[in-house]
Amino acid sequence: MDWLHDLFKTSPEIALFLSLGIGYYIGKIKFGKFQLGGVAGSLLAAVVISQVGVHIDPGVKAVLFALFIYAVGYESGPQFFNSLGKQSVKEIILAAVLALTGLATVVIMARLFGLDKGLAAGVAAGGLTQSAIIGTAGDAIAKLGLAADEVKRLQGNVAIGYAVTYVFGSFGAIIVCVNILPRLMGRSIREDAIKAEVAMQSGVKVLAPGQEAAVSELIGRLYEIVRGGNTVNDIETLDPATTVTIEKVKRAGRIIPVNPELVLQPLDIVLVVGRHDAMLSISKLMGKEVYAVEGMELTMQHRDMVLTNKQFHNKTVSAIRTETANGVRHGIFVTQISRMGQVLPMLPETVVQLGDVISIYGAEQDVKRVADSVGYVLIPSAKTDFVYLGAGLVVGLLVGLLTAKIGSIPLTLGSGGGALLSGLLFGWYRSKHQSFGEMPNPAVQILKDLGLAGFVVVVGLSSGLQAVETIKQQGFTIFGVGIVVTILPMILTMLIGRYILRYDNTAIFAGALSGSRSANPAFGEVLGKAENAIPTVPFAITYALANVFLTLLGPLIVALV
Repeated sequence: MDWLHDLFKTSPEIALFLSLGIGYYIGKIKFGKFQLGGVAGSLLAAVVISQVGVHIDPGVKAVLFALFIYAVGYESGPQFFNSLGKQSVKEIILAAVLALTGLATVVIMARLFGLDKGLAAGVAAGGLTQSAIIGTAGDAIAKLGLAADEVKRLQGNVAIGYAVTYVFGSFGAIIVCVNILPRLMGRSIREDAIKAEVAMQSGVKVLAPGQEAAVSELIGRLYEIVRGGNTVNDIETLDPATTVTIEKVKRAGRIIPVNPELVLQPLDIVLVVGRHDAMLSISKLMGKEVYAVEGMELTMQHRDMVLTNKQFHNKTVSAIRTETANGVRHGIFVTQISRMGQVLPMLPETVVQLGDVISIYGAEQDVKRVADSVGYVLIPSAKTDFVYLGAGLVVGLLVGLLTAKIGSIPLTLGSGGGALLSGLLFGWYRSKHQSFGEMPNPAVQILKDLGLAGFVVVVGLSSGLQAVETIKQQGFTIFGVGIVVTILPMILTMLIGRYILRYDNTAIFAGALSGSRSANPAFGEVLGKAENAIPTVPFAITYALANVFLTLLGPLIVALV
């Protein structure tokens, strides 16, 4: 194997990418419904490859982790700050309770079984399936002022603890959320998911990714006028509670200009666009429906606009509709209003604010016209604003260098905590000011995936030889501790959620509980049992909080063990 050792010595990046490729292949293999996942698979692959002897520059690890943790904060920022309100008090408390009980469990078990700082942090990362703890704990260990060899040993133990406990960490969360929780509640996830879906029909209809309504809310129809005499304005204002728009009129083979005073005549072909209920109310008045008339084609657009017009700030949807002239509203349909990533109910009493994203549907000329009155159109882009990304990382890393002392004990966020805090703030600010700072979701995802998996691979390659020896000595002990760390905090949090926070809907509770543990596999099972998207909203809130709370456990465990 000397040739392989020489190859990795000459080009260590080959070992890094080989570990990633093999690791993600292993991570895709299914054991029943369970998959190891790319991060854990990459760690195992790196440990095996490290037995040949590989050296990776520590600077690579620092860069990869900074990218990962900043992306986590950037993605979670809007939801994190948006969730800090009265409407989500239960979710905030639930996520905090799980983080605190998880911290207490890890510290107590580490002291009972004599685990060092590295193994304790690794057990937390794997048992709580929060991979980011590997980085924040490793960063904290590096700042303890220990000898280089001891730092390397402890950081290697973080990876060992994670690898041994991660599998049951994922599986245990599924058991609690899908099997134990419904028994405690006395009702199935599906039963309560249906109940919650019925209750929310008057508000926001929550659709999961890939879902869409079977009956479209907005439709277009071609009619041949049978009885004339009505003006365009008569048709468009027939029912003040609903909206239709006449977009095109064809008369005697020619397309003619449309204006409110235009009188419709028999045999006119009219293109009408509107909401489904409004279309039903005017269909008898219009005449007979026809199809595929030449020249009557029209391309409609879905566009998102950011509200910047102070005239509409803190006004209800009903008031805006009443105060806006027909000429401005013509041809425009509002399909959704969202605030910092949270969809608002489309009700007359819903209040809009500056910075809200208004999703509209209409013809190109109508969209351009209304944009001047509302704010600016968000243009989808696949490019990342590296000025904003670079500024965010620099600010975070600078904050991480700051140190405060309580007595003789130095306290610091470190590069990981600083980058996380900066990501939260920059992500939140971007959600309020969306004309700059673009970082598309796929770009965020690649930073998270490559950053974390690459970081874990570097740890595995650097500490793999030592890892094998430690597993031989303490493997079963670590695994047993991991089971307790996985199950006990979730059971305690579940009981507090049920009897103190008074969660009374199984589907909503299961979504919130799985999110508070950032347990994606468990949430997938919950969603499958629900057969609708009801658990999604509570999961999104607690998941965003858990990404912050659990990630910060790394330095705390290092300090307390």
